[in-house]
Amino acid sequence: TVWGLHFSPSLVSTSNLPCWLVEEFVVAEECAPCSNFQAKTTPECGSTGYVEKITCSSTKRSEFKSCRSALMEQHLFWKFEGTVIGVALVFACLVIVRQRQLDRKALEKVRKQIESI
Repeated sequence: TVWGLHFSPSLVSTSNLPCWLVEEFVVAEECAPCSNFQAKTTPECGSTGYVEKITCSSTKRSEFKSCRSALMEQHLFWKFEGTVIGVALVFACLVIVRQRQLDRKALEKVRKQIESI
């Protein structure tokens, strides 16, 4: 059972799946940035640029598993926050400009009504 999923041996060939998908594992080395050599030779480095070394419990195989580092997540969070604040500021300015236009139109309309009396 992995993430609540049950794999039936007759339906899934486990020989070409990474061992951490089909059995329990222990993290041998924490999530760390890939070295230049790993980036070129380890396919797991491709998606995030970070890997952790894991050891599968029953087969005792050591493999690399792609992971997301806390530092990378923090950078992504602040990029997102900056983008949201930037967009909010742009739209706030647009609202202010539009409100001033509408106020001017309303004042002009009132002025014309007063003049026509």
